[in-house]
Amino acid sequence: MSSLKAKSHILRKPDWLKVRPPFSDDCRSIRSTLSRLQLHTVCQEAACPNMAECFASGTATFLILGNICTRDCLYCNVEHGQPLAVDENEIQHLTDAVRKMHLQYVVITSVTRDDLPDGGASFFADGVVRLRKENPSCKVEVLIPDFQGNPESLQKIIHAKPDVINHNMEVVKPMFKRLRSQGDYEVSLNLLKKVSLSSITSKSGFMIGFGESREDIVRLIDDLASVSCARLTIGQYQQPTLRHWPVAKYYHPDEFAEFQKIAYRKGFQYVEAGPLVRSSYHAARAGEG
Repeated sequence: MSSLKAKSHILRKPDWLKVRPPFSDDCRSIRSTLSRLQLHTVCQEAACPNMAECFASGTATFLILGNICTRDCLYCNVEHGQPLAVDENEIQHLTDAVRKMHLQYVVITSVTRDDLPDGGASFFADGVVRLRKENPSCKVEVLIPDFQGNPESLQKIIHAKPDVINHNMEVVKPMFKRLRSQGDYEVSLNLLKKVSLSSITSKSGFMIGFGESREDIVRLIDDLASVSCARLTIGQYQQPTLRHWPVAKYYHPDEFAEFQKIAYRKGFQYVEAGPLVRSSYHAARAGEG
């Protein structure tokens, strides 16, 4: 990471990225419930600025399969290393939390678990099936890793029939190998193509601000449109710590609006684009109407 430190130049955050952290009574109550059930949400782990809004609307993103990732992407602050054994009670705790929190839309995601035979696909599938059984009115979206391109793993997810299958591309193609050295751009794109060919709604997302060009961004939108991806999120990358990839640019909200218009012209059904947009932002709203 020394090369990153050498090239890092800290940009001052613009006003549109300065938000107050959520400390409402509802948030405190939900945090207490999650703590009692020994559950993690991406909302909390990433200190998401939209947490209060999403919790209030009955949406939450749960992190399963532990909190240690087998990969080490240069933009991600999740701990990297050898994961612990999977908690067999995790899915039951998740379904209990959904019931107690009266959630209407749940996103299930995970760290990447290349150490597991199916990459953790069976745990995702079990989570979807049990949520369907115990909370039939709740819609379920899964945000999955690439499963190293394993088609059997993806089929387990499709067979469980979540409402949405999301897999984030994260970064533009020219920077993919550098920032996601253990991933593969074409493998991720092909996974989304297979989802689009199924009866499940496909979704993806990526961040900008790494140093990519406008043409790189438009090309990624084109690539996702070419595999009939239905939903898209575009957000601003924010450097977690000094050892991570530095922010090269903070895009103005007007620039995000332009990319949103481009994506809609390419045929996407629903697009969220903005400085504070994250993968699950307004996820429930996308299915309304």
